[in-house]
Order: sequence, then structure tokens, then C-alpha cells
Amino acid sequence: MPKDHSKEHLNMKRVLALLFAVALSVSMSSFAFAQGDKSACKPMDKMDKPMDKKEDAKAKRHHKYHKKEKKEEMKKDEMKNDQPK
Repeated sequence: MPKDHSKEHLNMKRVLALLFAVALSVSMSSFAFAQGDKSACKPMDKMDKPMDKKEDAKAKRHHKYHKKEKKEEMKKDEMKNDQPK
């Protein structure tokens, strides 16, 4: 009986080592695919950036324009309120 126990123990070690090897290879391959996706997406990001910068600049100008208008309106309102009646 002790031989059966040691044989079973040896088989379990082999199964465990095989399982560990499979888990390690899966994790390494998923990491490699994730690294590959980053490099594949970068050229697209570089192409999109100039458009985004232009749109951001337009949005900022538009916002500043409205902000300036609002400020001028507030000044006019303040001047009306400050005038003695």
C-alpha cells in the first residue's frame, strides 16, 4: 500500500506542475497580446490627435467668446444699477 500512495503522490505532483505550466503560458500569452494591442492602436491615436487639438482649440475659442459676451452684459447691467435715479 505505501507504493500506491507514493505513486499517487508523484502523479499529483506531475499534474500540478503541468497545470502550473499551462496557467503560466496562458498568462504570458495574454500579456503579450495586450502589449501587441497597445502598439497597434498607437498609430491611430497619433492620427486622431491633430483633429482633437483643432476641435479643442475651436471649443476653447467658442467658450471664450461666450464668456466675453456674458462679461460685457454683466458690466452693462452693473452700470445701469450704479447710475443714480
